[in-house]
Amino acid sequence: MKTYSDFHRRLHRWYRLQGRHHLPWRNTKDPYHIWLSEVMLQQTQVQTVLDRYYQPFLERFPTIESLAQADSQEVLKLWQGLGYYNRAKNLHKAAQIIDKKLPETVEMLMQLPGIGRNTAHAIAVFAYHQPVAVMEANLKRVLCRIFALETPTENELWQKAGELLDTDKPFNYNQAMMDLGAMICTPEAPQCLLCPAAKTCAGKASPKSYPVGKLKKVLPLREHKIVLFTDPHGSIHIHQRDGKFLHGMWSFMEYESSVDTAYFENQAYPFSRMKKLGEVSHAYTHFQYHAVVYVQKISRKLLHSIYSICHASIINKI
Repeated sequence: MKTYSDFHRRLHRWYRLQGRHHLPWRNTKDPYHIWLSEVMLQQTQVQTVLDRYYQPFLERFPTIESLAQADSQEVLKLWQGLGYYNRAKNLHKAAQIIDKKLPETVEMLMQLPGIGRNTAHAIAVFAYHQPVAVMEANLKRVLCRIFALETPTENELWQKAGELLDTDKPFNYNQAMMDLGAMICTPEAPQCLLCPAAKTCAGKASPKSYPVGKLKKVLPLREHKIVLFTDPHGSIHIHQRDGKFLHGMWSFMEYESSVDTAYFENQAYPFSRMKKLGEVSHAYTHFQYHAVVYVQKISRKLLHSIYSICHASIINKI
């Protein structure tokens, strides 16, 4: 079997000089802090997590116990803007299951809500220094290039990750590999001359050929209408969502664009009579979102009727 000791030496030397050692989750031994960082970093850029979310969350919930005892709405509030809110919900659920301390094995970690194979491996290696490989997006690209893999399966990537792993220094190795993908082996401008994997990499002659790019799907468009209902006192009312999309979050009333008239008493307020405030658009992972925003003043009685019909459990003032 091929050995990679020379590559490991070059990789560790590069990491000592160029690695992102300032990241707070690399400078803690607390498994909870490491777990939180791994969950926040799913589908989210490092700088976003670092600038706005990681430290404020830990200041409010410094321990697993404090998170477990928290109200779910407070957890979601601190997650606001980070997106993929099921991450926060599963984090909260898992904290309530755990008996003060995260389990140490990959198998037991994967039994917790929201912890898949990669997150379990990351916690195992970064919190407990177990000799396992991680598999985040940048690292997948590095592996594809080092082994010249065009369209590997997930299992093939895990097999190659285990083959290349430095089992003597798994913490630094995995951190270095992620930094390599983020800083050197980038998608469009790989710096092969500076790469510690240059002597090992089978794909260095044409790095952008690996992996073969997937055709971008045309995302479906969801069109909605949003209504800011105000009462005679000028308060704007919101409700707690009960559908799958942004479940549990607080928002204004929202309707599919196919609805010509809102579900009001006697259909008294068609959209054509409402004041239009503007339009909003947003790109999600699986669809494009577009909404026209209206404002409408109505009586307190009718307001309660509308929110009752739409299954809102509480009416709040902003």
